[in-house]
Amino acid sequence: MKILLVGYGAMNERVARIAEERGHEIAGVITLSDKSYPYPSYQVDAEWPAADAIIDFSNPALSLPVIEKEHSMPIVMATTGRKEEIIAALEGASQTKPVFFSANMSYGVHILTEIIKYSVPLLQNFDIELTEKHHRKKVDAPSGTLVKLYDAIKEKRAATTPVYDRTKEDTARTDEEVGISVVRGGTIVGEHEVLFAGHDETIQIIHRAQSKDIFASGSIDVAEQLVNKEPGYYTFDNL
Repeated sequence: MKILLVGYGAMNERVARIAEERGHEIAGVITLSDKSYPYPSYQVDAEWPAADAIIDFSNPALSLPVIEKEHSMPIVMATTGRKEEIIAALEGASQTKPVFFSANMSYGVHILTEIIKYSVPLLQNFDIELTEKHHRKKVDAPSGTLVKLYDAIKEKRAATTPVYDRTKEDTARTDEEVGISVVRGGTIVGEHEVLFAGHDETIQIIHRAQSKDIFASGSIDVAEQLVNKEPGYYTFDNL
């Protein structure tokens, strides 16, 4: 499989290494910069080489033009930030090509999301708190994965309100609140915790990423399946 990378940051460096270890070929890198890369680079508005799939771990400023450009290559989208715009653009592109989106390419996080969907209806009288932890260089907050987890909660408990800062309120929490906490420090790869707090008991569900390689491997796993799909919008739920 020939893979065209969008951006060449820490994640796509891993994608390139793991893809080649698995016998795939990197066709090039789509970029907005003039930097040199280990592979041929192409500006967004230039002609791209033929490839079997595009894998995108970049940023919305680069991802959106890539999605909106006319081409027939399947897209594996792992960019976080400006989620609504990204999804809307992908839904438009899905009319002519298979596209996949997930805020987290770990299958374990997908299972965590399913566990939450199963648990929330069973724990209606429990308060819910979400915490995410990442390395000190991560710039967006909360993480795209935490937003994904919150969306799963809201799907099963419609009356929810996210609370990001309790220091501004001098009142007890309400039943609708879902507390959201963010930690940034060191080299934490990624940790997401869901806390269900009831009367005299708590339940904690935690996913810890121990290497960014899981996200790179996950995106390649998706690409290997996506190349055989009909045009459409795919997630882990329907791939």
